[in-house]
Amino acid sequence: MPALALAHRVTRVTPSMTLAIAAKAKAMKAEGLPVCSFSAGEPDFDTPDHIKAAAKAALDQGKTRYGPAAGEPALRQAIANKLQRENGLRYGPENVIVTNGGKHSLYGLIMALIEAGDEVIIPAPYWVSYPEMVTLAGGTPVIVPTTAEQNYRITPEQLRQAITPKTKLFVLNSPSNPTGMVYSPAEIQALAEVIVEADIWVVSDEIYEKILYDGATHLSVGAVSAAAFERTIISNGFAKGYSMTGWRVGYLAGPVELIKAVSTIQSHSTSNVCTFAQYGAIAALEGPQDCIDTMGRAFAERRQVIIDRCRRISGLSCGEPEGAFYLYIDIQPLGLSSLEFCTRLIDEKYVAAIPGIAFGAEGTIRLSYATDMDTILEGMDRLESFVNAL
Repeated sequence: MPALALAHRVTRVTPSMTLAIAAKAKAMKAEGLPVCSFSAGEPDFDTPDHIKAAAKAALDQGKTRYGPAAGEPALRQAIANKLQRENGLRYGPENVIVTNGGKHSLYGLIMALIEAGDEVIIPAPYWVSYPEMVTLAGGTPVIVPTTAEQNYRITPEQLRQAITPKTKLFVLNSPSNPTGMVYSPAEIQALAEVIVEADIWVVSDEIYEKILYDGATHLSVGAVSAAAFERTIISNGFAKGYSMTGWRVGYLAGPVELIKAVSTIQSHSTSNVCTFAQYGAIAALEGPQDCIDTMGRAFAERRQVIIDRCRRISGLSCGEPEGAFYLYIDIQPLGLSSLEFCTRLIDEKYVAAIPGIAFGAEGTIRLSYATDMDTILEGMDRLESFVNAL
């Protein structure tokens, strides 16, 4: 057999640490071990019944064939309507492509927009896949660190200083994975001014927009001004807000020429998104929205419990997430690297957490509270026991 010579680009990226730890936790559970997993960002709720019913009806109606690579026209129209109605973004269906999850929308965007020599500004802590996608496309991730003192938000001045003649794209994620922070409307407006001033693109990852707490509000950067809208690309999906993680339906919205380019890439890679799943997504947008409130109330209750429990543990500190379903914890006083901390935690206490190094921020860990209350209470008991024994 000839030697296997992998493409160099593969050697420049690392596997997703969040998926790897989640897989390890599931494997340990399958072995009968009492694992408490705070790893994956996956709501523990079932997909709402009216969404499942729409997909079942689509199956019965024979919606099982190949469809347009850019998505079912009815779903593209429903997404455009949603963006106009909820976000104040003047998109039509021609500005939208349906993708295999929110992650795939970002991958298609990066592949269509970024090439060798292009720089992409990414605030840290960041979602694990942002820099890896840029690297795969031959671009250069420019990581801008933020701190707990600034609530993990990039400032307009930090953004301005990071911009060079090679800057092509700024990645904005609010509500944030992994920190749960939400940029205020004033902060979004200030960042938009820098984006317009520098004449760069911004992709706004809004996958957690429907999960907010304590009166926090979500403002899409493209709604700030006509000039900001011209430079904005939206990434979103159905996984988090509608508990549709396994359905793999997301979308990208932006200029027509960009959407056409992403569609071309998609036509040669995945073709269309699962046809009948798209009819479930239509029902998600156009059907009852009370499911969002129901899940939101549960997340809010869990959030308060996990914050209170964390603050009882000496050596740990955390802020209060304003969105999403993650608690971002500072472990620096304990003197362990985040990877060693999480490795020992799962091996010794069967508690799965994600090390901050995966998000470009050492000395931290992320806990997902998108799980049931019993798991949260038991897992935090074990975390406290682990820390006290260090």
